[in-house]
Amino acid sequence: MSDTGVDILLVEDDRRLAELTAEYLRQNGMTVAIESRGDRAMARFAAERPLIVLLDLMLPGTDGLTICRELREQFDGPILIFTARDSDIDQVIGLEAGADDYVCKPVDPMVLLARTRALLRRVGSGSKTLPAATDIELGGLRISASAQEVWLDGNKVPLTTHEFELLLLLARNAGQVLSRDDIFHNLRGIEYDGLDRSIDGRISKLRKKLQDSASEPVRIKTVWGKGYLLVPDAWGDQA
Repeated sequence: MSDTGVDILLVEDDRRLAELTAEYLRQNGMTVAIESRGDRAMARFAAERPLIVLLDLMLPGTDGLTICRELREQFDGPILIFTARDSDIDQVIGLEAGADDYVCKPVDPMVLLARTRALLRRVGSGSKTLPAATDIELGGLRISASAQEVWLDGNKVPLTTHEFELLLLLARNAGQVLSRDDIFHNLRGIEYDGLDRSIDGRISKLRKKLQDSASEPVRIKTVWGKGYLLVPDAWGDQA
């Protein structure tokens, strides 16, 4: 699928599990490279240039969370954490570190394949599900859809591709509550499965970068039981 490198870099120290997982993915048309050590993951990433990284958390050399943070500084593609840690706090920490999705071991290979394909479709389609590029200004918030850049009160806000797509979707629907189903359908082209926490983690990171309160947000609000709302008049004066 990738013209420049492999489709998937699988960073997993359980050799048998890694080989079985890679073989299943290859049987379904994907190219896969395996790295077993965390302290070699970044070099392997640079060499393989994957479209997506499947990343275990418990690795020799360097732990998966550290790798995830380092990857996110230079990689806008999907990162899927693939681990035996299944607590809510581990999922939140992983998403806060920059992961896009979280799959707990043991996982049915078909489920892993479906999650991986969904992330790869997003890489291939970019923002095609969003309307045509149009700049948006809401007080001190300015979003350039064509340049994929955001400014707040005249200061450029560094966002990942996925954070930008989510903010753009919310801004284009400012004043309206978007459910997780709405967000998943627009950004991923799939239905929300009721378990994926990646949108929650991305909202949290957006709030931090956009100077919104984590405990009592006023710019991007959580409407309990319904979804998320970008408040159009909460962005101060025009920059």
